[in-house]
Amino acid sequence: LLEESYVMKDPFTPDKDRFLILGSRCSVCGRLVCVGPECSLFYSKRFCLPCVQKNLQAFPQEIRQDLEKRKGPAKRPAGQPSS
Repeated sequence: LLEESYVMKDPFTPDKDRFLILGSRCSVCGRLVCVGPECSLFYSKRFCLPCVQKNLQAFPQEIRQDLEKRKGPAKRPAGQPSS
């Protein structure tokens, strides 16, 4: 692995050598984050999304474009009608 991570044995496979990467720490603020794209970004190090947003200009253009693609339409609260 390229970073210190929280891992566990994969309970969904009989292969005992398989594991799941669950999370890590943000290399800027130290916050614990999951490795999912809604929580963090790995670009040579792990970054939580709030730290990515605060330091967005420090990332290459390709990373900034990828983050823009991740942003989907804003979710409405449950029970609120669509327009």
